[in-house]
Amino acid sequence: RKIIFEKQWFYLDNAIGHIYGTTFEVTSGGNLQPKQEVEETTPETKEAGTDNRNIVDDGKSQKLTHDDIKALKDKGIKGQEIVQQLIENSTTFRDKTEFAQDKYIKKKKKKYEAVITIVKPSTRILSTMYYAREPGKINHLRYDTLAQMLTLGNIRAGNKMIVMETCAGLVLGAVMERMGGYGSIIQMYPGGGPVRAATSCFGFPKLFFNNLHEFPLSKVDSLLSGTFSTETLPSEPEDNMLVEEESNGSTDEKQTSLQETEEESTTEAAMEINQTEEQETMDINAEDVEFKENKEKGYKENVREKQRKQWERRKKLIETAALLSEKNADGLIVASKLHPTPLLLSLLEFVAPSRPFVVYCQYKEPLLECYTKLRERGGVINLKLSETWLRNYQVLPDRSHPKLTMSGGGGYLLSGITVVLDKGNSDSSNLEALKMEEPSSKRCKVQDLHC
Repeated sequence: RKIIFEKQWFYLDNAIGHIYGTTFEVTSGGNLQPKQEVEETTPETKEAGTDNRNIVDDGKSQKLTHDDIKALKDKGIKGQEIVQQLIENSTTFRDKTEFAQDKYIKKKKKKYEAVITIVKPSTRILSTMYYAREPGKINHLRYDTLAQMLTLGNIRAGNKMIVMETCAGLVLGAVMERMGGYGSIIQMYPGGGPVRAATSCFGFPKLFFNNLHEFPLSKVDSLLSGTFSTETLPSEPEDNMLVEEESNGSTDEKQTSLQETEEESTTEAAMEINQTEEQETMDINAEDVEFKENKEKGYKENVREKQRKQWERRKKLIETAALLSEKNADGLIVASKLHPTPLLLSLLEFVAPSRPFVVYCQYKEPLLECYTKLRERGGVINLKLSETWLRNYQVLPDRSHPKLTMSGGGGYLLSGITVVLDKGNSDSSNLEALKMEEPSSKRCKVQDLHC
């Protein structure tokens, strides 16, 4: 299919078999050809201005018109030659500073040279792309905030992670990439099923999906209360198929016996009918029977396939419920458009003590409420609500400076570590217990101070 990217269209057929990082040139017809490594000859500029204060952008500095450039393209002239002609026909090019000239050449090359490099997908590339193009799909999760989440959540190979996200699968893909196919991930999802649009863009091998489980949020409360229906699995679809085949076989035999009796009764009456008419009716009957058999066969196969999928889905659901019931997850990541407080309070029940958790939200108010609720509940330490400040810098020889535009905000993170929650004792009894545990010398000093 046709790929349209940055106002350029092409077909990826010729890219198959090449390694990542290969640079291609788009030829006529949208076909890709590997670009041969040729030393780029930078156009020699005899003179350059001291500053750009006298240059006025009035739109008259370029002698070549749009039609002239189109004519050059139609003749088959390459992008590098078009850029050279643009430089020669620019009246203000020589008055620009050396840095401005380099910037002009780079800009024109990007516009007229149809060169494409295919790179291996990664969390950094995909998160940058999503944030720049479709930030709403990932809840405006900035790439540096995602990096903070992976660090604070202690994502590593061999972990058992719980991920609840509505960021088109970007956070899930980032966790899977860092774990490298080792360990297990349980994805919690709202609605009918998990969304993994961004996860599929990573190009993970099938091995990575072997330990990826999914569980609906609607059944979390029933799992915590112990009312989750862990009924015994139905017999495997193969057994059902055998039973169905046996019953179908017996019905087929009955039908054939009935057909035989009907045929015997009709043969006596059919003696008077011509032989040609008999042959025609037999052919039509044979076609009808064959059509009915094919239809029944297709229907049975569809039913079996549906039963098999339902059985597999139910089996996976019960396996995931068993994993969650162990309540020994090594971490929790939440990045959802839903309110974080009820999500976090219920999902923290499945996390083992002394394990990190991270919650992302585009706004700080829901996280402030979550912070206070966790403080009241207890069972967590090192609670921290943070916002990452990011500013891009241009780093080039003799012209390193902050970029003029910067991101307004990348969202907020609430992080902490779980500890054992002692629900039996109240706060006053805990204080008394702590006083009793203190050494006698300290208790005496405290009493003296109070006196």
